[in-house]
Amino acid sequence: MPEIRSCFLGQQRVRPALALSLAVVLFVSTGFAQNRPQVSLETSETLFTVLTAINTCGYDQELNASDPLRTQIRSEVAKAVANTAGAQDVIAPMCGFYRQHEAPEAARDLSQYVSLALYLEEPPTFALKVKQAELPPDAAALADMVPLMQAFDQKIGLHAIWERHRARYTELTEIYHDPLAKMTFDTEIYLKLPSSGYLGRQFTVYLDAMGAPSQTNARNYGSDYYVVISPTSSTTIKMQQIRHTYLHYLLDPLAMKNGSAFKRLEPLLDDVKMAPMDEAFKSNISLLVTECLVRAIEERLTKIPEAERAQGIDEADKEGYVLTRYFYDALVKFEKDPASMRDAYASLVGSIDVGKEMKRASLVQFSGEAAPELLHLAGRRNEHLLLNAERRLAAGDPETAQKLAQQALDEQEEDSGHALFILAEVATANRDMDGARKYFEQALQTAHEPKVIAWSHIYLGRIFDLKEDRFAALDQYRAALNTAGVALPEAKKAAQKGLEQPYEPPVARQPE
Repeated sequence: MPEIRSCFLGQQRVRPALALSLAVVLFVSTGFAQNRPQVSLETSETLFTVLTAINTCGYDQELNASDPLRTQIRSEVAKAVANTAGAQDVIAPMCGFYRQHEAPEAARDLSQYVSLALYLEEPPTFALKVKQAELPPDAAALADMVPLMQAFDQKIGLHAIWERHRARYTELTEIYHDPLAKMTFDTEIYLKLPSSGYLGRQFTVYLDAMGAPSQTNARNYGSDYYVVISPTSSTTIKMQQIRHTYLHYLLDPLAMKNGSAFKRLEPLLDDVKMAPMDEAFKSNISLLVTECLVRAIEERLTKIPEAERAQGIDEADKEGYVLTRYFYDALVKFEKDPASMRDAYASLVGSIDVGKEMKRASLVQFSGEAAPELLHLAGRRNEHLLLNAERRLAAGDPETAQKLAQQALDEQEEDSGHALFILAEVATANRDMDGARKYFEQALQTAHEPKVIAWSHIYLGRIFDLKEDRFAALDQYRAALNTAGVALPEAKKAAQKGLEQPYEPPVARQPE
């Protein structure tokens, strides 16, 4: 068991990101000690405030199964409301908003507020960490709750209630301290993963008493991973769910690094179209491969009889994770090899016999339903959809590219401007000039990427040139030039050329 360093951060109300931190830092003499990934176990006053607000408005899920601290805090808040003049004036609009946005599924009701909390700074400002347009869709839908919650926090003095229970929060957090340290240590030892490649990334476990204890909310936002849990009255440890997210934290970068290796595996997606798993896994082979590898590692790390492991692999097959069996068997060799997962990854993926796995997958009888994926795919899912759409368009398959881009646009979990830009490119490939113009103009209304903005202007300029509207074309080229600057030399060159002379489409080469 490695040495653990825990540090208690001060009690100032305004400070970066955390309200309490027990940082888990592992030190061993095997090469894992240098520059380890930052793994922390924390509580957050922001998360506490958001979840206490919805508790005040009627969020009662699994109250009886929660740690008694949840009931105690709810009681103190109710007393503060009763004894504070004008409290109802701030609670009424906040709770009205909550009821209007209450999700039909209880799990989603909590999940959306967790997403919001992770994108808010600490009290008293609760400022958004990003622009509202950049929030995940579930959090963006709740953004108008923030000023209402801020007024609630100030009016009843919620910070004082938070401070009174800091010691108990510390006790609850410490229950997870040693198990978390052991899990991260055991997982990295199994994968033989030195952590020098994980600098600048963060894996954070947040604990808060005010949520439903059966639910675990995991998120991947950019390079950072979060797990939010609530304790039960019996203080059951949820290490399996945390490990699942931690495996993604360690393995997702390897999938990105080896992205070119997945192309040949894409035919497998045709065999899982009817599987009950999340749609993201059916359209992105990288996500499917990673999830199967994660599940295979979980089976090998879990200390259960072999018969139960076999049952787990059968269930993975029936849910659509059809490569879990391959990875489970392949990991036997990996366990005996001194090579790390970073070194072995390309071989593990490269050794998949596509024909054999397709034949086996075609014989699987899929279940009627699957457990939802623990790690929330917002921020990753449609990024891969759009990447695949671009690849399919480049490969001369505009029909598939259009479907993927439209799916990304419909689900609204990624840059809609980028999705519209791809739809415009598809329309261009189909010689639909009016459709292309419509999509390029819509892309400019929502796009954030300078590359998308610059090229949308360039393509619009060319469309106007083809329509012999030179004045409108020049306006578009100038806008593109202003956006391109020095960061986008190709776009700058194209814009300058458009300013110098009207666009003329290349002459199609005649067959000899």
